[in-house]
This record gives sequence, C-alpha cells and structure tokens, in this order.
Amino acid sequence: MTQSATDNEHPHPDLDPHLGQILVTHDAIQRRIGEMGEQITSDYAGRAPLLIAVLKGAVMFMADIARAISLPVELDFMAVSSYGTATKTSGVVRIVKDLDIDLSGRDVIIVEDIVDSGLTLNYLRKNLAARNPASLEVCALLLKEGMQKVEPDLRYVGFRIPDEFVVGYGLDVAERYRNLDDLRVYVGPGSGH
Repeated sequence: MTQSATDNEHPHPDLDPHLGQILVTHDAIQRRIGEMGEQITSDYAGRAPLLIAVLKGAVMFMADIARAISLPVELDFMAVSSYGTATKTSGVVRIVKDLDIDLSGRDVIIVEDIVDSGLTLNYLRKNLAARNPASLEVCALLLKEGMQKVEPDLRYVGFRIPDEFVVGYGLDVAERYRNLDDLRVYVGPGSGH
C-alpha cells in the first residue's frame, strides 16, 4: 500500500503533530449527551422545545442532543462570527445567518459547542430574548473554565474543560478537525503551545 500526498497532508489524528492529548473521548461525549437529553426531556415535559444551534461548531452536538431528547423538537440554525483569526477572538460579534423560525412564545434552547469568554453567548441571548420567546436557556457541550468574568448562566453543561484550544466533534481550527470523534487539544500554529 502506498501513501498518497493527501495522507501526508492529513495524517491519522494520532500521528498529527498539531494534535495533543484527548480531553474528552467520543464515548464520554455520547454518555453525557444521553444524560443531558434525559434532563431536557424531564424539564420540558409536555412542551416542544426549539433548539437553535450556532453554526458551524455546534452541528455535531445539535444532531446528537436532538436525538437524545424524547420529545418533539424543532431545529433552527444561526451563524455568528466572533473570531478574527483561527484561535483568537476579535471581540466583535455579528450575525452571518439568522433564524428562519419566529421565536414568539416558544421554549428556546441555544445549543452551543463551547463557551469561552461568553461574548458570543451574551450577544445571542440579548438578541434572541428581544424576540419574545416563552423561555430561553442554554445547552453547552463545553465550558472553558476561567475565561469568563462572571459565572455564565448555563442550564445544561456537558463538560468543564481547562483553558486549552480544543478541536474535534465539530470544533475546528481554520475549518480542520471538525470530523474527529474525540475532543483534542490543538497544539499547532497559533495555539500558544
């Protein structure tokens, strides 16, 4: 078997020099999502929550958490931009793709991949609250510890992680690594490692 140029450009994750340790395994992610889905099912019994995912990072999480909720759910998507470079936030948030569904009177759950500074989430909360939902909560896969000035008000949190730049399970650097099953520390260019 010969190795192609593509194999050299995209080595197996265990051989990629830009990927560090696994922070959260795929099995642990799936187990925790099952627990979160059960909690959301219990909390929203008799209602049909509207899940809003923040593109692109939350797509994998959105698909899995939606399937873990044993209630009718609707899905919608927003795209916001807050990153100036691959690994550092710009401090400016803007909506790139807005919602298709009216939020008036709806039970809304924002599905986030990761909360670090909280800047994007604070902006989204204010923006969505102005659209008059019946309720507005947050379900985040990851909370990066020590990055927020105050403890964020998150109803559902999958994992608290250290201040590391992570990739995999939807999270990327320059659009790479989203398809990894596990969450890994990124140690490549611009990571600070």
